[in-house]
Amino acid sequence: MGPFQQPARKESAMVDSMTRRDFVKAAAAAGAAVGPFVITRPGWSQTGSIKIGIVEPLSGPVAYIGEANVAGFRFGAERLNAAGGVLGRKIELVPRDTKGNADEAVRVSRELILRENVDFLVGTLTSAEGPAVSVVAKESKIVFIAPIPKTDQLTAPDKLHPYVFRVASTTTIEGRTAAELMAKWGVKRVATISPDYAYGQDVTKAFVEYIKKIKPDVEIVDQQWPKLGEADYTPFINAQMAKKPEAVFSSLWGGHFVTFAKQAKPLGYFEAIKYNFFGAGEAASPETTKTMGADYPVGIWGNSYDAFYWTEGPPAHREYVARVSKYLKDEYPSSWAIQGYIGMEALAEAIKKAGSTDSDKVSKALLGLTIDTPHGKLTIREKDHQANRAQIYGKTVKDPKYPFPIMKPAVYVDPTKFMD
Repeated sequence: MGPFQQPARKESAMVDSMTRRDFVKAAAAAGAAVGPFVITRPGWSQTGSIKIGIVEPLSGPVAYIGEANVAGFRFGAERLNAAGGVLGRKIELVPRDTKGNADEAVRVSRELILRENVDFLVGTLTSAEGPAVSVVAKESKIVFIAPIPKTDQLTAPDKLHPYVFRVASTTTIEGRTAAELMAKWGVKRVATISPDYAYGQDVTKAFVEYIKKIKPDVEIVDQQWPKLGEADYTPFINAQMAKKPEAVFSSLWGGHFVTFAKQAKPLGYFEAIKYNFFGAGEAASPETTKTMGADYPVGIWGNSYDAFYWTEGPPAHREYVARVSKYLKDEYPSSWAIQGYIGMEALAEAIKKAGSTDSDKVSKALLGLTIDTPHGKLTIREKDHQANRAQIYGKTVKDPKYPFPIMKPAVYVDPTKFMD
C-alpha cells in the first residue's frame, strides 16, 4: 500500500469525544453567560457567513492539484457572493493544507470543525485522504463533499453514511470506460501498471474485470504494482516489456506518471506496444502534457477532468473556460479547477433547496439533486451519494495551436452505463 494510507492519529480525548454539535452547544452556553455579541455585515444576513472548510494538499508535489481545486471553489464562491450569496449569507472559505497525508487531513478537518466552526467540509485529493475525512464527517454529523477522490471505498455500502457525497468520478467508472475504449483496439495481450494503494488497486480491478467481460479473449499477461511515490520504475518497465504485451493500462497519475514516462520512453517501452497505452489518472490532463512537453509520449490515450480546448463540448463549457481563464489569468486554465467549481455549485444548490445550513437538512437535499454544470447536468444518486460524473478521454496528438500535446478528438464519455 502507498505511504498516503496511514492510520488516523488520535487527537485529545476532548476532540475524539466531542461532536461539532456538542461544541456549538458549549460555546452557546458560554456566550449566554457574558451576554450576546453579534457582528453584523452591511448587506449580509445577521446570521453570519456560511463557513466551508476546504481540506486539500497545498504543499508538496501534488500542491498544484490542491491549489487548483481551491481556486475552483473560490471562483464558484465569488460568483455566488456577487449575486447575493446563499440564503442571503456570504460564502466564506477556510482552506487547510493536508500535505497529501491522511493523518493530517483528519487533524485539520477536526480543527476546522471544532475551532473554526465550519458548517461544511469539502475537498481531499487522494483515495486515502477521502475515506479518512469521511469518518470525521460521520462522527461530527457534518456534510462532506469530495470533488476528487475516486476510490469506490469512499461510498461503498459498508462505508456510506448520511453525510458523505462525491461529485468526482469513481474507480469503477474510470476503469470500465478505459476497458471499453481499449476493447476497440483489437489487442489480446494486455498488461497493467498501477500504484499499490486504494485508487490504483480499485481502478485496475475495475478495468481488468470489465475488459475480460466484454472481450473474453483478452489475456492479462502482466501486472506491476510500484509503490506510490516510486522513484525508479526501471525494474517494473523491464519486467513488463519482457512479457511482450500488446497494450497497457496504467493509473499512475501526476508526478508519478511523469517520472514513469520519462524513464520508459528512452527504453523503447511505448514503441514496443505501438503506443497502445491507456493512462488513466488524468495522464492526458493539460497540466501533465504541459509539464512534460517534448518528453510526453504522444500517441498514448489518456483522460482529464476538463480540457480547455474541448470544442465539442456544450456552450456552457465554452463560457466556463472563458470565465475561469480570466479568473485564473491563464489562457490554458487548469483541468482541476472545475471539480472545486462543481463541488461549490452542488453544495450551494443543496443549501438553497434545504433552506438551511443544518447538515441533516442539507444532506437530505443532496439526495437526488440535479445541477447544471459546464459539462451538462449532474445528478447525485440517492442510493450511494455518487454523482454521474465522467471525464474527457482521447488519444494524444500534436496540434500546431498549442505548445504541448492535446487529446483529439476529446470525448466526454457518459458514465451511466458503467455505474452499478
